Amino acid sequence: MTLLRRLGAACLVTMLLALAAEAAMAQAPRTVRIVVPYPPGSGPDILSRLLSEQIAQANGPTIVVENRPGGGTLIGSEAAARAAPDGGTVLFVANSFVVNPAMNKGSYDVTGSFEPVCYLAATPMILVVQGSSPYKTLADLIAAAREKPGTVVFSSGGPASSLHVAIEVLKRAAGITATYVPYPGTAPAINALVGGHVTAVWADYPTVVSQLKAGTLRGLVTTSAKRVPTLPDMPTFAETGVSTYEADIFYGLVAPAKTPGEVLAQLRGWFGAAMKASDMQPKLDRQGLFPVNQCGPEFGTFLRQQVDEYRRAIAGANLMVN
Repeated sequence: MTLLRRLGAACLVTMLLALAAEAAMAQAPRTVRIVVPYPPGSGPDILSRLLSEQIAQANGPTIVVENRPGGGTLIGSEAAARAAPDGGTVLFVANSFVVNPAMNKGSYDVTGSFEPVCYLAATPMILVVQGSSPYKTLADLIAAAREKPGTVVFSSGGPASSLHVAIEVLKRAAGITATYVPYPGTAPAINALVGGHVTAVWADYPTVVSQLKAGTLRGLVTTSAKRVPTLPDMPTFAETGVSTYEADIFYGLVAPAKTPGEVLAQLRGWFGAAMKASDMQPKLDRQGLFPVNQCGPEFGTFLRQQVDEYRRAIAGANLMVN
């Protein structure tokens, strides 16, 4: 074999080895960590664990749920943005993921720091009071706030969360003065409500669905565009005439920027299949989650639109932006 041929063969072998190495690197790890920037018992935590169980049943990768609450979801979100873009880490996102950039908070960019994986599900925001509360309607609560300004205490997971935005929209639209007390998550805020420390809480439906059914809590209004099928007697915000504000809570997954396309495809396949599984739907129904299951770049477009919409809502509510 001539020197030229030997060099050509060596180059071919090197190229094939490089391609093989690249293909191997483009495989997602068999253990995937979901960073959930919310506390245990929250809607995002519940759905993450349902997905983990479903993917395990399908012999998919091991899914590890890591709760990293705090900082209005900034702690977990920024940690996920710094993670290796190898498919081993995904971030569970909800409205706070876009609210923070809309308020100029945090060091990440919604689509610059992350790649969209899947828009999993949506669920309504609901204003709840104790089941024994004298406030039967939103009008009752507003009347009390007007009669004794500052005595009504609202709470939510936050601050600077989508639920906090809903509180400020309500206060401004109704022309009331009320105190706002943030908690590290919706579940702790509900504990404060049940303990009589606050008057009302804006909550995500999955966190309060069981207590609504049990009568421990009473729902006054939802921010959904239409009435929630499982809560047909609860009016929408628009129906009350107080405000036309509409916003559901979205649940989704993103991966660190520069995650290879092949790896993103694997992640989308695993989580998309889990959401479509026949035995998953009853579990979602029990949690008040309405599947969307939109996987791919379209979710990135949705996230950018959400940032713009929240900027408008924040400005309209006169909520302080850093």
